[in-house]
Amino acid sequence: MASPALPEISKPKIVDGPGGYVLEDVPHLTDYIPDLPTYPNPLQDNPAYSVVKQYFVHVDDSVPQKVVVHKDDPKGIHFRRAGARQKVYFHSDDVHACIVTCGGLCPGLNTVVREIVCGLHHMYGVKKVLGIDGGYKGFYAKNTELDLEGGYKGFYAKNTVYLNPKVVNDIHKRGGTILGTSRGGHDTSKIVDSIQDRGINQVYIIGGDGTQRGAALIFEEIRRRGLKVSVAGIPKTIDNDIPVIDKSFGFDTAVEEAQRAINAAHVESESFENCIGLVKLMGRYSGFIAMYATLASRDVDCCLIPESPFYLEGPGGLFEYIEKRLKEDGHMVIVIAEGAGQELLSQSIQSTTDASGNKLLQDVGLWISQSIKDHFSKQKMPINLKYIDPTYMIRAVPSNASDNVYCTLLAQSAVHGAMAGYTGFTSGLVNGRHTYIPFNRIIEKQNKVVITDRMWARLLSSTNQPSFLRPSTNLLSNENGSQKSSDKKVTH
Repeated sequence: MASPALPEISKPKIVDGPGGYVLEDVPHLTDYIPDLPTYPNPLQDNPAYSVVKQYFVHVDDSVPQKVVVHKDDPKGIHFRRAGARQKVYFHSDDVHACIVTCGGLCPGLNTVVREIVCGLHHMYGVKKVLGIDGGYKGFYAKNTELDLEGGYKGFYAKNTVYLNPKVVNDIHKRGGTILGTSRGGHDTSKIVDSIQDRGINQVYIIGGDGTQRGAALIFEEIRRRGLKVSVAGIPKTIDNDIPVIDKSFGFDTAVEEAQRAINAAHVESESFENCIGLVKLMGRYSGFIAMYATLASRDVDCCLIPESPFYLEGPGGLFEYIEKRLKEDGHMVIVIAEGAGQELLSQSIQSTTDASGNKLLQDVGLWISQSIKDHFSKQKMPINLKYIDPTYMIRAVPSNASDNVYCTLLAQSAVHGAMAGYTGFTSGLVNGRHTYIPFNRIIEKQNKVVITDRMWARLLSSTNQPSFLRPSTNLLSNENGSQKSSDKKVTH
């Protein structure tokens, strides 16, 4: 039978203030473990920080979610500002931390791992840091139970990597993750059992929205058991589809790397008569990579994303636009996100999901390539089509300079938060400031391109492509009735 206190524990921690100020606070260990001792922050004696003015963050510092407001608007929603506190709730010698990476690969994973290890070691003097190999299932899948002296049972963890600054020194120069990763494998009870059995008291979880949902469950179970364990998340998704935060790490690198594929498609298309360079980029539900890569390249004639429906046949359709571009320029470049146009494909596998719970998508790149070829074959118009899919090449590269800096700040913010006793939070950038965001805000919905927003309008102006919206067609209907796409406001 569930504990009657659990629903109360799970309630968001909201602090109201004057003038419409609302702080969506993150949980703290003292919320459920009273009278915890505190310790002076070791950073106050660290010579590297002796020159920094006001290094410690004030207890009341917060960051607004919305920057642009009218003069009469309320102060609005805020998040707790990230950073070091004067008092910490862990003695450095007592900290036993672990790091796990989950889900797909993303540039910057190794940088985050490195900076968590180095941050704990150099800033706080923490020596015991474990890497969990293979994602969530690594907590329990490879453990072997052993008979210890005195009749006690113990676990030998085959999947544990001991981490220190020397081990992680050069890993930021490599793509992927030295810890290994996997999708799925989340068993809350087994994971928390492993954390408890190993004496771990700080858990750093790096992953996307599905991973953060798992982290929220781990935090709730830890709190239910009354364990002094801080759970900190670092948001990772190459698609940039996590809400609230400005962007996720690896996104800048992905956009930069996508330029190589777009440039190759442009070179190919210019070298052949009536040639189309088609590039498929990542973006299962959100088209941010495709949109920003298109804006950055200036060589793209058409960008197709999941948030903006399109159609092929008839006036204003994709085929008509392709024909127009080929007749006028003799070549064109199309960028399509992997989740675009799925409603036009066969429905045969759309109910199938992968181990992370993501809907398995059909390959829209191959489908649209063949559709374009078939159409122009019927029209007796000879074309060349060069299809490029750089997905795994983009995911596997090391992070660029800006992402490396961003990863460092995310990791250090997470370390400061865990040492200060905060738990059940994700470290993220909001309006250019690093903050602690409660898990419930990170996992409540996905961030999507708003096609009624200025950025999408800028893209349409850059490519000069049509919007592909049929005014007489119900493209954005809801379950309560139809509504024209031009009349319905689309929000995040």
